[in-house]
Amino acid sequence: MPRRARVVKRELPPDGRYGSRGISRFINKMMLDGKKSIAERIVYGALDRAENQVRRPAVDVFDQALRNVTPVLEVKPRRVGGATYQVPVEIKGDRRVSLAMRWLIASARARTGKTMADKLAGEFMDAFHGQGATVKKRDDTHRMAEANKAFAHYRW
Repeated sequence: MPRRARVVKRELPPDGRYGSRGISRFINKMMLDGKKSIAERIVYGALDRAENQVRRPAVDVFDQALRNVTPVLEVKPRRVGGATYQVPVEIKGDRRVSLAMRWLIASARARTGKTMADKLAGEFMDAFHGQGATVKKRDDTHRMAEANKAFAHYRW
C-alpha cells in the first residue's frame, strides 16, 4: 500500500452469463492457480443446481445466500498497556462482502461431496435457507463481538 497516494479501485467487468459483478468477483475468489475457466465452470454448475432446487433465478439465490452470511461486526486485537483486548469494530462494506465470499468458499471446500460444484451448490442452499457452516461462522463472529462489547471504548 502506498503511503501517500490513494489506491485506485479498478472496475471489475460483469460475468458473461448473468451480467453480475458479484458473481464475477466470486469466480475470481474461487479461482486457484489462474484457472479461471475451471472456476467459472464450478460456480455456474453450482448456481444451476441451486436454481433447480429452489426454483428461483440463480442471481437471486446467490444474492440471498451472500446476504445471509455477510457479517456486520468483528473483533480486532488492540494492545493497551501490556494487555491485548478483543475490541468489537464494525466492518466496512467491501470487507463484509469479501469475508462472506471467503467463508462460503472455505466451507464449500471443507464439505464432503462428489464434485466441487455439488459442494458449492450445497453451501449456497444452506446459506440461502440461513443454516450451515458459513452462517454459523457469521453468528460466532457476531457472538464474539457481543461478548467483548465492554472493550468497545478502546476502539480508535
